[in-house]
Amino acid sequence: MGISPAVAFTTVLLALMVGAGVVSSSWGYALGRQALMGVRQPDARPTSSAASNQASPASGNGSMLLNEQEIIDEAKLRMSGAPLNEGQ
Repeated sequence: MGISPAVAFTTVLLALMVGAGVVSSSWGYALGRQALMGVRQPDARPTSSAASNQASPASGNGSMLLNEQEIIDEAKLRMSGAPLNEGQ
């Protein structure tokens, strides 16, 4: 009894898919390795660097709370097409 053509076709397709997966993954690994060739991990933790000593934009100002009703009123004005008072 011979091998069914459907089984042979399925086996060939499965082998081609596995081969394509191996080729694709090895190519992706090679591209990623080449892209990261010049990148190194830092030697130490940057605890005392100049970037960490600078104040973040939100740290000096504190938090600013907005009035919810004013925001809703402004949104309704914008949706109605009425001119806004920008100088508040």
